[in-house]
Amino acid sequence: MIKCHLSRMMGERKLKVADVARATGVHRNTISALYYERASRIDIGVIDALCEFFECKV
Repeated sequence: MIKCHLSRMMGERKLKVADVARATGVHRNTISALYYERASRIDIGVIDALCEFFECKV
């Protein structure tokens, strides 16, 4: 099972959805869907952009 820790990572850094969207170029709706764990699929480019921003690996 794949678990998304975006909300935890954003909370630790006190980031808002808009902050992450602006910094990564990923649409706000996509960030929100991942934040609230409603996303049913995710593009590899989005994963790459988020991992680069948060300096993490999959």
